[in-house]
Amino acid sequence: MKKVQQIFNTKPLEIYSVSANTSVLEALKLMTEKNISAVLIVEDEQLLGIFTERDYARKIVLQGKASKDTPISEAMTANPITVTATDSIDLCMQIMTDKHIRHLPVVAESKAVGMISIGDVVKFIIADQKQTISQLEDYIKG
Repeated sequence: MKKVQQIFNTKPLEIYSVSANTSVLEALKLMTEKNISAVLIVEDEQLLGIFTERDYARKIVLQGKASKDTPISEAMTANPITVTATDSIDLCMQIMTDKHIRHLPVVAESKAVGMISIGDVVKFIIADQKQTISQLEDYIKG
């Protein structure tokens, strides 16, 4: 069974995070600069939450709040669902599907060590299937 660690082996392991008192505007600037759609909220190396574009739309824009004046702690999803590097890709897909989420923080001993997106999972599965097909074709050709 394929594991989360295998996704990390195929992409740079970069964690983008902000502290709980960072403004929503500053978090959005980081997300824009890094071309990402979610950022982790971390304090003293502990994962507190996640802030996504969906959080921004629902908790800031639709409620008429000012991004510049609102701390990320008011807009983040606290205590997000997490996985570990040893969890299966199938489990991640199941969680993302059941919970309607697109990002999963990856933790080790309550510390954020990375994050995977639905795009990461789909890309990994497609590459893995292509490799399997290639091996089966080679086997058939003998």
